[in-house]
Amino acid sequence: MSRHRNVRSMNYKDEYDGYDDVYGHSVEDDSCISPSDAAQWIYDRNNRGVTQHGIGSYLDANKDIPEEDEEDVPDDYTRRDSLDLPQLSSLEKAKLASCLEEVKNVIGETIPERTIVEIIINNDFDLTKSLDAALNKDHKQDKGIDDKKQKDVNVTFSKQILTDASKGAAGDVKKVVTQAKGNVVKGFLAPTITQEQVKNALSITPRSISPAANDDKKNGCDSTGIVTGAETDSSPTVTEQTQQPEDTKEVNKSQVPQKEKTRSNVKEQYERDRGADKEQIHVVVIGHVDAGKSTLMGHLLYALGEVPQRTMFKYEQECKKLGKQSFRYAWVMDETAEERSRGVTTDVAVVRLKTVQNTKKAITLLDAPGHRDFIPRMIAGAARADAAVMVLDATTGEFEAGFEQGGQTREHGLLVRSLGVNQMAVIVNKLDMVEWSKERFDEISNKMKIFLKQAGYRDSDVSFIPCSGLTGENLTKPPLYEKLAAWYKGPNLIEVIDSFKSPQRSFDKPFRMSCHDVYRGTGSSALWLAGRIESGSVSVGDKVLLCPNKEVATVKTIALDDCEQVNNSYTGDQVSVVLTGIDMQNVSVGCVLSDTNEIVPIAQKFQCKIVVFNLKVPITKGYSVVMHQHALAEPVTITSLVALLDRSSGSIMKRKPRCIGNNASALVEITSARPLCLEKYADIRELGRVVLRVGGVTVAAGLVTEIY
Repeated sequence: MSRHRNVRSMNYKDEYDGYDDVYGHSVEDDSCISPSDAAQWIYDRNNRGVTQHGIGSYLDANKDIPEEDEEDVPDDYTRRDSLDLPQLSSLEKAKLASCLEEVKNVIGETIPERTIVEIIINNDFDLTKSLDAALNKDHKQDKGIDDKKQKDVNVTFSKQILTDASKGAAGDVKKVVTQAKGNVVKGFLAPTITQEQVKNALSITPRSISPAANDDKKNGCDSTGIVTGAETDSSPTVTEQTQQPEDTKEVNKSQVPQKEKTRSNVKEQYERDRGADKEQIHVVVIGHVDAGKSTLMGHLLYALGEVPQRTMFKYEQECKKLGKQSFRYAWVMDETAEERSRGVTTDVAVVRLKTVQNTKKAITLLDAPGHRDFIPRMIAGAARADAAVMVLDATTGEFEAGFEQGGQTREHGLLVRSLGVNQMAVIVNKLDMVEWSKERFDEISNKMKIFLKQAGYRDSDVSFIPCSGLTGENLTKPPLYEKLAAWYKGPNLIEVIDSFKSPQRSFDKPFRMSCHDVYRGTGSSALWLAGRIESGSVSVGDKVLLCPNKEVATVKTIALDDCEQVNNSYTGDQVSVVLTGIDMQNVSVGCVLSDTNEIVPIAQKFQCKIVVFNLKVPITKGYSVVMHQHALAEPVTITSLVALLDRSSGSIMKRKPRCIGNNASALVEITSARPLCLEKYADIRELGRVVLRVGGVTVAAGLVTEIY
């Protein structure tokens, strides 16, 4: 018992010293109560009948207490906002109820219900006309009514209209018992509405280009629907807008002339915005690892004055400390600590420069990684380019390692051609290491000419330039070394880049923007979505559709090449946008921003015409590959081999082959696990190209021909 307390000889006074809640002891409260308050509130059994009253004394002696009328009394705002409906027959009430329900299903609670009822009555219960009038109406006139009251008013109207419509016994409404030719809504015979009419009613055009915008301008309104102060009284009412001549209504209903007018306006707007500016062109720099791409581009930027001399001196001192003095120009492009420590480019570096010789172009350089582990990032950079600069190492043995022994020179050349790049400048770099040998330059040029011609390049679109990225020879000035100047009389590197043709812009196609990066801006909480506008145009304030999730968002900010904020952007531009009204967690690399009227096709199965490169194992049914499309990398499966094609003519040689071998052309069906945003190559080329890779090796490239 030694581990228990000795309760017999315990001194309880010392044991419980300092405790205030000992059982049986009184505790003094911190607050006190006066005697008068105690007499008033504390129950006293002795004086209960003298100074204190029982609960029964507070009750009225009258036991017959009248009950209050439980009938709901309508609020003042209900009577104030109620609509005095005209005298309608039972059939008209039924039509009103059916049209009201259809309109509310389309536009929701954005317009007060009493306004919708006015519109339906003024348009003679025509659903198509009512939808057009409701969608083009300025909803800001009812801003004074708060949301809660407005919701109650809408509920009251719905109950009133549906109650009147449901009374089929009184009136001339016929209950529908058998099948009718018209659409049946809640047991009543309603007018027939075709799917084409509903589709035309749902096709919402932007406010600035809609037919209503022209009417607004005539009545003193700007593109946002705000009426100027001088002409406030001249704005048309709902009744005046609906009472238009018949010929005007027919013009507004025609969709094709309206689209043509819209696209021509976009081209005119582009000429006004960019007519005086330099033409935009994006050039991707590719080549085998350690070919000198970053050093070449860094020295080019320094020679053009894009890099301050103080910054260049800082890089030189830091490289000396690390024993990497030759890397000083490469650090201009390789800005991350990982790239500088490894000496290898790991991501696409983007630099915008303005050339001196040709003032009509603003060139953006995309320095792509050359290591085989970063080929997917190189594909994402090449998909954004309009031309390419391929850098080759002229050192003995290095060119052969990159071109003939499984290097990235061949693969990069095939990839950029498969992604639509048809202009290339081939830079024979490090020619100073072989004493500016003309024989070495001709040897490399002849091998590359044969390869590039087989890849699909024309001789007129390919240029060969001898250079040295470390010494800066033949970059921006004519050759200074006598050995090089003795046999080379061609243009220098910057002159060749200036001679690249600007891309053709597709103004006549719907808006498409591919996303290749999502990041948070410096000093702000807004998330930016960076990508390339593949077709069409977009402006600040436009409604766009994020696909494949099909979420509607509003464009808040547009930045051109991550530096200059603009109001309008057009096809071919590299932009970053800020979206509102959308959960940015649903935005990922590879998604596509689409026009709300002409949505990008979304599918999991499509047909593709592919050209097969070198294969170790033939392609068979069920072959799994990784498909690259702009910045998207998605695992897919070749589910069907449709036919073998002739590479020169494209005609079918054999249907349903068992396998596809090397250097073959075929038509296959591809299936993905999740929905993808695709376009036919004939419609929008930029979203109709795909590249297929297996195990880090490019096996095929293709064009989308059918979407299921």
